[in-house]
Amino acid sequence: MNSIRTDAHPFACHADGDIIARRGGQAWTMAQFRHDVTALAQRLPQRSQVMNLCADRYRFLVSFAAALVRKQVTIMPASTAPEALRAVSQEYTDLYAITDREELPIPSMVYPPHLNTAAPFLDLQLPAQQIASVQFTSGSTGAPKAIAKTWATLVHSARTAGLRLKVTSMAGASIVSTVPHQHSYGLESGILLALQHGFAVEARAPLYPADVRAVLAGTPHPRILVTTPVHLRALVAEADGMPPVDLVLSATAALPDSLALAAEACFAAPLMEIYGCTEAGQIAARRTAHETEWHLFDEVTVSQNDSGNWATGRAVEGVAPLQDLMEFTDPQHFRLGARAQDMVNVAGKRSSLPYLNSQLQSIPGVQDGVFVIDEEITTELVQRLMAVVVAPTLDPEILRHRLRERLDPVFIPRKLVLVETLPRNALGKVVRSDLLALLGRRS
Repeated sequence: MNSIRTDAHPFACHADGDIIARRGGQAWTMAQFRHDVTALAQRLPQRSQVMNLCADRYRFLVSFAAALVRKQVTIMPASTAPEALRAVSQEYTDLYAITDREELPIPSMVYPPHLNTAAPFLDLQLPAQQIASVQFTSGSTGAPKAIAKTWATLVHSARTAGLRLKVTSMAGASIVSTVPHQHSYGLESGILLALQHGFAVEARAPLYPADVRAVLAGTPHPRILVTTPVHLRALVAEADGMPPVDLVLSATAALPDSLALAAEACFAAPLMEIYGCTEAGQIAARRTAHETEWHLFDEVTVSQNDSGNWATGRAVEGVAPLQDLMEFTDPQHFRLGARAQDMVNVAGKRSSLPYLNSQLQSIPGVQDGVFVIDEEITTELVQRLMAVVVAPTLDPEILRHRLRERLDPVFIPRKLVLVETLPRNALGKVVRSDLLALLGRRS
């Protein structure tokens, strides 16, 4: 492996004979990976920006590394819907996409079926301050916001996360992820954690419980599962159970204690919940089934002032705002409150939408559901709530009765809409505009 320069960081911390990716019974060593990166880099067009939409994670890795070698910034959109891709391409005018799937509505190239080259391997030591990616916030609380990250920030984030998650002793581990690798959490925990700790990435992206079970069963130990609360709820409910893993990671939404306990029992492994956001990256973790406080990563500092909470450090790009309320018990530990925009005040009583959602989702028979402020009847003086619920076996009156057993009467929704499914995105989040579209309303 090449020596590490002080002004550069390696793309991956693997020796040439180490496995960097798997797909079922197939495996790629670091030597084969470097060969493929060299071959693909020669074929990339002369552009400064690339949208890496490869679904196969090995192809994503090769394309990501080849783009970095060519000094191309990887643009990672919040959505891959055609209109969203067109909007991004209009903003980033020197952009093309690389894909291993269908034809795209923007300039693009298809990942080559064969990569052959006789050229010497390219140097995969990358400049620390090179802009590596532009990630976008999910848009769940407004329009997606672009966040640029240097290669050094991504590297330090993955390395310090690994120390806190105690994966440094898991030599030869493989990461299986249900989370899209084009999003911040999927990139950091599903891809970069593997690259910076010498692990293998599972190239397939299983989503449904049967697929997750099959992929895990075919993956050697140690194995790490990267997932979300929405996926976990479906996985622990699988009648046929799940193969044991060595570590479960969860993020993107609050994880109920009961689900964390059920997941640890289901997978016979500790579950670590990660706290972070696209702006700051991953900055803290906790073992939710056994503790309430979050532990900051070593290379992250959070400061507080009248305007909010701010994260800094080598694992953070610049000074990043944090939207949640945080109560520090010491410089490294904090308890988490709700975001200001998630707080509701009904008849002088306060609660948060995440808490109300957790109570709704805990009702037997409720498969999914969210509370939302009903803007049609909310006034400047009085907020009103409605709930949108997936509960095929329950009727609205039974739901209201069971909510009254869990909530103060003022939070019982006046409107309760039963739907077949909620419009969750690939990260399991419900974007308000999508929910309103489902209800036939305008934002």
